[in-house]
Amino acid sequence: MSARVTAVFCVLFGAATAAAPAQADALDGALAVRSAYVNVDGGVFKLHARIEYPENDEIRAALADGVTLLFEADALVARERRLWWDAKVVEVTLQRELSYHTVSGRYLVRDARSGSQENYASLAEALAALGTIDDWPILVAPQISDDARYRVSVRAGVRRGRLPDTLRAVLFWSDSWHRTSEWYSWSLPI
Repeated sequence: MSARVTAVFCVLFGAATAAAPAQADALDGALAVRSAYVNVDGGVFKLHARIEYPENDEIRAALADGVTLLFEADALVARERRLWWDAKVVEVTLQRELSYHTVSGRYLVRDARSGSQENYASLAEALAALGTIDDWPILVAPQISDDARYRVSVRAGVRRGRLPDTLRAVLFWSDSWHRTSEWYSWSLPI
């Protein structure tokens, strides 16, 4: 191995190990589902939830460095059973990405499924938008029966999404950005 290649490797390895402790604390702060409920509209069960995502300098710096963060909301509907584990009826995930556009100085929130995106002037506004879920269809009436009891559970998660090419080589093995909240559960009114 040439001296130049060795020197580049040492610099990259040193940068990665120096950045690791800072990343371990990157998601410190609140990550919780604060409220959630389901309403029925024409046989479609629609979820409404309010999620609190952490806002701190490490997240702001990561976004400024070009890291895309992936925000997920998982919804699980299960049929409750007395003498056995609950039976999963449906499990769906809403994925949205948060990135920072350096030229405009705005935070971009993009829906991973539809591709639609909104932009926000501040990180607080973007996180508030990510934490607001309204009218998300999670279940249709034919999937459940009237004579059973069901439980709805919701949790939130955040993890590192896409990396710029310059950081991909340095941080390819690190997954310290992955974090999920506790489940927020309630009985489904039928």
